[in-house]
Amino acid sequence: MSNRILRRLTGAFAALAGLVAAGAAQAAPAPILVVDVDSGKVIYGQAATDPWYPASITKLMTAYVALDMVRQGRASLGSLITISPAAAAEPPSKMGFRPGTQLTLDNALKIIMVKSANDVAWAIGESLGGSVENFAAMMNETGQRIGMRESRWTNPNGLPDAQQWTSARDMAVLARALMRDFPDSRDLFSISAIQFGKAVMANHNGLLGRYAGADGMKTGFICSGGFNVVASATRNGRRIVAVVMGQPSARERDLKTADLFDYAFTQGPSWTSQSLESLSPSASPAPPDMRPYICGGKKAPPIDEGPGAIAASGADGAVAQFMGATAASSPAAAMAAFSSTALRNRTLPPRAPLQPIAVWIGRDPAEGEALLAQQENAAKTAAAEARQAKLEAAKAKREAAKEAARQVQAARAEKAAQAKAAGKAEKPAATRAAAKPAPKKPQGALPQSATAYTSVEAPAMPGAKPAAKPAAKPAAKAAAKPAQKPAKPAAKKAQADE
Repeated sequence: MSNRILRRLTGAFAALAGLVAAGAAQAAPAPILVVDVDSGKVIYGQAATDPWYPASITKLMTAYVALDMVRQGRASLGSLITISPAAAAEPPSKMGFRPGTQLTLDNALKIIMVKSANDVAWAIGESLGGSVENFAAMMNETGQRIGMRESRWTNPNGLPDAQQWTSARDMAVLARALMRDFPDSRDLFSISAIQFGKAVMANHNGLLGRYAGADGMKTGFICSGGFNVVASATRNGRRIVAVVMGQPSARERDLKTADLFDYAFTQGPSWTSQSLESLSPSASPAPPDMRPYICGGKKAPPIDEGPGAIAASGADGAVAQFMGATAASSPAAAMAAFSSTALRNRTLPPRAPLQPIAVWIGRDPAEGEALLAQQENAAKTAAAEARQAKLEAAKAKREAAKEAARQVQAARAEKAAQAKAAGKAEKPAATRAAAKPAPKKPQGALPQSATAYTSVEAPAMPGAKPAAKPAAKPAAKAAAKPAQKPAKPAAKKAQADE
């Protein structure tokens, strides 16, 4: 039965593991490796030495360097890690600690293993190495010393970097070194949840509490590398490490890992099996970029992990659900096999109840509580000040708007007055006088040359001209004044003149 399962498993993974490298014409097989921890023998492998982007499984390397410094006496689990502004600025997944916050190395390691907090991992690198660059150099030196061949490290949290990669083989070497060199820290990699204050954060590893025997290690995800996991499981005293990389979802990553464990526990170590050291180097010069295939045009998830509901119902039943597919002729066919209805319908009972481990900032829980209370009060004060500042700003804005409106009205009035004054100044006095309407003359008024004194008819004198007829008096004047006396005869005036 074991040989039949092996043949089926080999054929199934050959069909299911085709993933596209960005811009590549051919499918890039996803790295897979299953190893017996005690012997270091390979139980199953595929593209095990191909370079791949590690994502947050990088934090296993960060943990090894930190624990190694503790072992050498260069640090202690009580050493304080400080969150710098650069660390606080790292993108999620993160704790969101403020710059200047301090916590012990012990709590920092628990946080990066469970929450996969990028800000805390960055702070570990800065605090222990003096700088992230120095810590990365320590990661590379340590990796070479413990037998890692394909890995190149540039940061302690695994966020995207084109120059940082590893391989399934190297991660299996690292997992075995962690178990061998730090047996007292094995529980660090199997914490189901942490509790910080009132918040409880579950481990991203979807195998913990769901797969019988699963006891930890680390998951990771970035678009360029897909969903990765380094997982360990123990049954009947035998421990297996599985490395699965480049999967299209957390759920499918966990399902495949569960099936690999099911198969591995049916296989005994064979003297003919390859060891990790004997695996041939890869011919690939660099990792494929899986972003177009894993994320497409969509925005990456806000955290580096996803839900990992899995199922495993025994070796035959679990592996059989992968069977029936022939070799995939294209990446699309491989993805269709990953997303088969049978795969989607596989379930397990809900996750076992979480057992949170308390973590805190500061040197001890009491100090942590005091600091949290202080931060909460500071946050409330800052919020109140922000609200007051917002109200004052709104009031100032309204007053400024009113003042601006008043200034606009005053400017308009002044402009209108200036325009009116300028118009009057331009008109000459004569023009203004001519422009005035002439007063109306009363009806029947005499012309200016007329007089009220006219001659009265008198007896004609020899040689005298007849007297002119008296002009008619204005009706208004006649009504207002009594009639004047008749003038003296013109003839007498004439005689006197002579």
